[in-house]
Amino acid sequence: MAELRYRAGKIRDPGVHKIGIIALGSHLENHGPALPIDTDAKIAAHIAFQSSLETGAKFLGIIFPAYELDTIDHGVHVSLDVLKDNVINTLNQAKKFLDIEKVVIVNAHGGNIPLVAELWDIEDQTGMSITFNNKVISSEGPHAGSGELSMAKVLGIVNENELENQDNVAEYEEVGLYGFKQARKDDPNIEEGARDIEENGVYIDEEYGHRLFNLAINAVIFDVEKLLDF
Repeated sequence: MAELRYRAGKIRDPGVHKIGIIALGSHLENHGPALPIDTDAKIAAHIAFQSSLETGAKFLGIIFPAYELDTIDHGVHVSLDVLKDNVINTLNQAKKFLDIEKVVIVNAHGGNIPLVAELWDIEDQTGMSITFNNKVISSEGPHAGSGELSMAKVLGIVNENELENQDNVAEYEEVGLYGFKQARKDDPNIEEGARDIEENGVYIDEEYGHRLFNLAINAVIFDVEKLLDF
């Protein structure tokens, strides 16, 4: 077997080869007329990939399924158990073939947040240390709102011709999760986002999109550095 040069290339530390970064989003959910249905997946993948370039950690690709609350019906999602099993199987493959011991999961879909409660079991079934990075969710604002539009502008995936229709919540109830009354009642943050869209509309600001990406990427880089010290 060849002796691998673990110090070669642009890496922060040879130990980073034991660390993987994987994206978690959603591929099949509505984001209004200006954004594609896989917006979350593309945002998560961009953050994960750029973070791997900066640190030298292994880019492990993206998890395919996603979870969503029953009160939010705006796409095609799976149960939390199915998502959990998929994550476990994917990480075990990374461990087997790439010798990965630690992982940062970059999440860009709010519906996946309940997976955090299952991390202890995922760690137990994979033998890995796992960090769930949710920075972009906590920073971007309402679903399909100005934050996501601005990041989509950076990625080149937004249809700006539809911007004037993006905040038509009567027709596109998923924007700001405006049309999901029970979800709004259950979660003050969802209610706040829905009201923000209704009262202020949406906009695209490419500089804002870059700032959101930089914030999220730096948070993942910090997580990698913490795992290096762990």
